[in-house]
Amino acid sequence: MTPKQIAAFAIGPIGSAALGFLTLPIITWFFSQEDVGRMSMLTVAVSFSTLLFTLGLDQAYVREFHEAKNKPKLFRTVVLPGFTLLAFVLILLSVNNNIAKGLFEIDSFSLSLLVAIAVLSDFLSRFFSLILRMSERGLAFSISQLLPKLLLLIIIGSYVILGAKQAFENLVIAVVLSALCVCIVFAWNTRKEWVQALRGKIDLEYLKGLLQFGLPLILGGLAFWGLTATDKIFLKELSTFEQLGLYSVAVSFAAAASIFQAIFSTIWAPTVYKWAAAGEGLENIHKVTRFVLLAVVVLFSLGALFSWVVTYILPENYKQVQWILIPCLAYPLLYTLSETTVVGLGITRRSGLSMLAASISFVINVVGNWFLIPLYGAKGAAISTAIAFWFFFFLRTEFAIYAWKPIPRFLLYAYTLILLSLAILSCLYGQAYRLEYGLLWVLIIISALFFFKAEVQFFLSFVANRWRDYYGY
Repeated sequence: MTPKQIAAFAIGPIGSAALGFLTLPIITWFFSQEDVGRMSMLTVAVSFSTLLFTLGLDQAYVREFHEAKNKPKLFRTVVLPGFTLLAFVLILLSVNNNIAKGLFEIDSFSLSLLVAIAVLSDFLSRFFSLILRMSERGLAFSISQLLPKLLLLIIIGSYVILGAKQAFENLVIAVVLSALCVCIVFAWNTRKEWVQALRGKIDLEYLKGLLQFGLPLILGGLAFWGLTATDKIFLKELSTFEQLGLYSVAVSFAAAASIFQAIFSTIWAPTVYKWAAAGEGLENIHKVTRFVLLAVVVLFSLGALFSWVVTYILPENYKQVQWILIPCLAYPLLYTLSETTVVGLGITRRSGLSMLAASISFVINVVGNWFLIPLYGAKGAAISTAIAFWFFFFLRTEFAIYAWKPIPRFLLYAYTLILLSLAILSCLYGQAYRLEYGLLWVLIIISALFFFKAEVQFFLSFVANRWRDYYGY
């Protein structure tokens, strides 16, 4: 991709994060901590449904896109089976308001219906977004992300201005309208592709071939969902909705690191599979891994150093968020790093090993949450998930090496273990030793700049050249 194309894809994640930073504090001031905790269960349900009912065919679409001669046929084949199954399951669960009871401990048909709309919208948005992503239509992709975030901000802001009732259902309505807007905008931007895809029947033999790649990812998807959602479920069952609300706010702020993850993942998957299809460029993977490791170290450290900023925009009862969000940074950053080291599994189509990595990490997270949440509450959930994601990164890397070819990894493991250890210590003892841990985070940044001098010089040279290209000096 050209720098211009990368910038087009970057607008969406950066703008969405900026709007999220405006919206989240308003939510925490206007709605109760318990309702914020309940809201995170909606996120859990939506992510679970999308991961499960895509049947792994979203990944098959990404893998086969550049090699498929009939792309409308490919899109039709990967979308319709999962959508049909999901709609059927949602109808069954809506009976007796089982959705709202299970997620929120509230008996409400309207809440169950709203959750169903959010789930279906997110499912379709997933596939619509893949069209834009794989076609490298960065600006349309970004606009489709920005508009719903803006709508959510407008709705929440109007609640505050108009003095609306601080009811949980109003919060759900705002979030569901945002999700529905995402789907509508994505559908409009990809209308040519999916309208063409409707003109035909599903080729069962073709579907069978795609499922051979995608089916192992069902269990892998479930395991990954468990890896990312176990903390919230255990907090709900072993602690309180208040602790869940505290944790979900910390995760939301830590998700600022997802800007990096979203931009990189959006660019990386199409690029590396294009290299694989053409049989070229694979020697660049190691170079990219070093750049990403440098970025992870710097972003993790800066996030830890400036976590105190959130205390100035949140209510007093969210004061502990500044420490909880430090280990929460492990999920988006270590996941992004693993995307560079795991490419061998995608290229060799060894999706079963990806499932195994997620499954083992899921079990680690279950055990960690079981022991740590009763002791430390939201902090325990954050620490357990951070540890589980380090193992997820480690296992994906080792399995990819086994399936494809070795890569240098001493610095990968050394730096990520240092980051993980210091994040856990900062979470538990940072309040008592703020200065000491701050100095350690600074030292980590300095050491990274030393060990990755070539990457730093390349980056500075690249920026300087782009500056001269645009401004002439």
